[in-house]
Amino acid sequence: MTHSSIMVDVGKWPIFTLLSPQEIASIRKACVFGTSANEAIYITHNDEVFVFGLNCSNCLGTGDNQSTIVPKKLEALCGKKISSLSYGSGPHVVLCTEDGEVYAWGHNGYSQLGNGTTNQGITPVQVCTNLLIKKVVEVACGSHHSMALSFDGDVYGWGYNGNGQLGLGNNGNQLTPCRVAALHGVCILQIACGYAHTLALTDEGLLYAWGANTYGQLGTGNKSNQLSPVQIMMEKERVVEIAACHSAHTSAAKTQSGQVFMWGQCRGQSVILPHLTHFACTDDVFACFATPAVMWRLLSVEHEDFLTVAESLKKEFDSPETSDLKFRVDGKYIHVHKAVLKIRCEHFRTMFQSYWNEDMKEVIEIDQFSYPVYRAFLEYLYTDSVDLPPEDAIGLLDLATSYCENRLKKLCQHIIKRGITVENAFSLLSAAVRYDAEDLEEFCFKFCVNHLTEVTQTTAFWQMDGPLLKEFIAKASKCGAFKN
Repeated sequence: MTHSSIMVDVGKWPIFTLLSPQEIASIRKACVFGTSANEAIYITHNDEVFVFGLNCSNCLGTGDNQSTIVPKKLEALCGKKISSLSYGSGPHVVLCTEDGEVYAWGHNGYSQLGNGTTNQGITPVQVCTNLLIKKVVEVACGSHHSMALSFDGDVYGWGYNGNGQLGLGNNGNQLTPCRVAALHGVCILQIACGYAHTLALTDEGLLYAWGANTYGQLGTGNKSNQLSPVQIMMEKERVVEIAACHSAHTSAAKTQSGQVFMWGQCRGQSVILPHLTHFACTDDVFACFATPAVMWRLLSVEHEDFLTVAESLKKEFDSPETSDLKFRVDGKYIHVHKAVLKIRCEHFRTMFQSYWNEDMKEVIEIDQFSYPVYRAFLEYLYTDSVDLPPEDAIGLLDLATSYCENRLKKLCQHIIKRGITVENAFSLLSAAVRYDAEDLEEFCFKFCVNHLTEVTQTTAFWQMDGPLLKEFIAKASKCGAFKN
């Protein structure tokens, strides 16, 4: 069973800002890991596997200890169809493929790689002992221990066991995978590991926990460690999903009706029994309580045809196929939708009242604004954004003032500020005064004063109308612009 169906935008994780848009678009599954969320692994649509980041303890599996901001391909895993991936605090990484093979690399001080040694793993190596004849469907890592779940519901553990987190009934470390005998007779569907504890969910919706319990993360109502699996949440309804993360002493579970419970470490407090939260999914528990911002499971990144409402609106702007209205500006047509205009703009809501002639027209002529300006305005109603050079933004500022679109006025002022130069400063100042844009007027005035010698030599300065020129000179004089 794999738990990687949650769709995410990897751009929410800062490390992915290192990648180009083309690289982001190629990602099918991804996981951010490491003690500071500075490492990442991702799988492309072609089942190629790439890693990048800090490479602490060789956790990138590239065969060296070199950090990289450029993704490196893990040739040994390409084409393997990774289905589950987890990582520990060392860090070490364990994953399994759709064929049931298990691979591991990274920190190995407690043999959490399951290879019978404590030698660090610098590249992915298959975990063979006791797992070779088993088809593994899920893996989970604690801080320094590893767990695997087979297709037939058996659970195996290896690595550090000082708190009983392997569930073997003792606290002795295991160099190779060892079956959790205490779970014999139950079929496990999902496993999850916290820093030093483990959770297991059966096919009947029963939940077992074992290992460290300093913060109540086992949910037993006390803080005693458990060397063997104990059943919890027995009085609750059927559990359908469990969650934990190697970096936290927190546990979470989701029930059949959609309720999400959490227990263990909660912002410095110990919650020793499952507590009902207001969250909608177990991932939200860790988004709220876990530090750093890593992922506790391999997550899917879908670049599918599905579009949000906002994305759909952007796509349909100036679309002849779906539009029911055209504006003609400077002899060019812009295709729009009456309903969108009425929803987004009070001016059009009034215009398309049934007693207005415009409500019956299929083409509306616009002659008071230029084509680039009017198109930018209509596109703004669909996208909430403006992309115009400062010169055209002045015309759009005029339109925004006429149509009482205050937010659009602010966007135009922002564009104009970014594009101010010695040559256009007085023209922009004049426009700011004309359209009652006080903030922009003050900005342009300060720019002109700071560059007074240069701007007074421009054509725009001498073309300024008399009253405005007098007002500028008077105001500039008051602030000391003409002092020697």
